[in-house]
Amino acid sequence: MNEPEKTRYSDEELQEFKELILAKLDKAMKDYELLRSNVNNSDGNDISDTSPTFKVLEEGASTLGKEEAGRLAMRQLKFIQHLQAALVRIENKTYGIDRATGKLIPKERLRAVPHATLSIDQKIGKK
Repeated sequence: MNEPEKTRYSDEELQEFKELILAKLDKAMKDYELLRSNVNNSDGNDISDTSPTFKVLEEGASTLGKEEAGRLAMRQLKFIQHLQAALVRIENKTYGIDRATGKLIPKERLRAVPHATLSIDQKIGKK
């Protein structure tokens, strides 16, 4: 007999995805704060220049123009919001369900894009 198709990920699988998302969220928040401080510190001669976090992105963020850093900060904020929405879906046990078909999004896609709400096929079909 065939097993019925899974309609949602198990609590254990959801926990695995939650840990992945929380790690990405932590990094995204740090990157956002760095970009935001780059926008706010136009002279670049304050104490933040010597912080370890600043050194990590010194080659990238420190040389960005204010406008470009602002755009990147807004994109980063949107990414953070998508990750937070994914955490809500985990709590509701609706995480990983394709919003177009109602079927499970493959784990490989969710590991690569943890905030995905569409399978690759649906995403490509929409373009």
